[in-house]
Amino acid sequence: MEVWNFIQNQILGMKWLNVIIGNLLSRLGLDLESRLGGSLQFFFYDVIKIFILLSVLIFGISYIQSYFPPERTKQILSKFRGISANIFAALLGTVTPFCSCSSIPLFIGFTSAGLPVGITFSFLISSPLVDLGSLILITSIFGLQIAVAYVIVGLVLAVLGGLLIEKMGMEAYVEDFIRSAPAIDLEAESLTRRDRIIYAKEQLASTIKKVAPYIFVGVGIGAAIHNFIPTRYVEALLGGSHWYSVPLATLVGVPMYADIFGAIPVAESLFAKGAGLGTVLSFMMAVTALSLPSLIMLRKAVKPKLLFTFTVIVTIGIIFIGYLFNACAFMF
Repeated sequence: MEVWNFIQNQILGMKWLNVIIGNLLSRLGLDLESRLGGSLQFFFYDVIKIFILLSVLIFGISYIQSYFPPERTKQILSKFRGISANIFAALLGTVTPFCSCSSIPLFIGFTSAGLPVGITFSFLISSPLVDLGSLILITSIFGLQIAVAYVIVGLVLAVLGGLLIEKMGMEAYVEDFIRSAPAIDLEAESLTRRDRIIYAKEQLASTIKKVAPYIFVGVGIGAAIHNFIPTRYVEALLGGSHWYSVPLATLVGVPMYADIFGAIPVAESLFAKGAGLGTVLSFMMAVTALSLPSLIMLRKAVKPKLLFTFTVIVTIGIIFIGYLFNACAFMF
């Protein structure tokens, strides 16, 4: 237990980094008990911690991804049938792009290749919602139990969402140009270890460049909530005992656009201020899976009825998950 606490607090949570930043700010004459000093400590600590963890994770995940180009992934997915295909597609989403807008091109590619729409939607739901990066970051902030539970319910939502869409016969509501696109059967490129390292570096640079603005904004909002908004206001609005807190957090999250790394610092601050566990997780899920930019992109590939069905299924799932975590918060 002591070993795990050390891993969670000092390796994943990097509490030593918070101490170093606090000491540096104190030497510069800042009072860490003041709103400004506390906000700056929160901001620098969270930004540096997230970028360190993110860099390690993206490099490692991208290296793994180099073994599974889209054409090879399509071939593997096509071998599965029924619920096992949805489960595999959801699991595949855990090692693919970190935001919904990045997932949609792959979703379109899988759909045009002839994969059933239910399977591709399991992938689309899982990809931005549940990934190895979110598991590590949520563990560093909320602990391993909550992180594992979050990943499990996210995967369940992805599998059930895909199955529902398939059972409702939504194949006809994919845009015609997607369904009629010619399938391209390519041989999986043989890469050397050096090629894979170069690919991982390129993916790291590209992803960092893309997500950096959202991390800065997310941590900035988190720092403001953490040090400027009184606890009683957050508890009154988003406390786990209020029935409306989960739907409210979900609706607030939809218009926003960020990846999981930008949403986590906001959720961390809300939780520290007294928001319900399920409430902040619902907010995170809505931001990452139902952002307006991703829905607009998805509309280019599917017809309004399918887009509406997808949105309703995921929204109801997120709200249910939020209530479930609020009810079971005592277990964590």
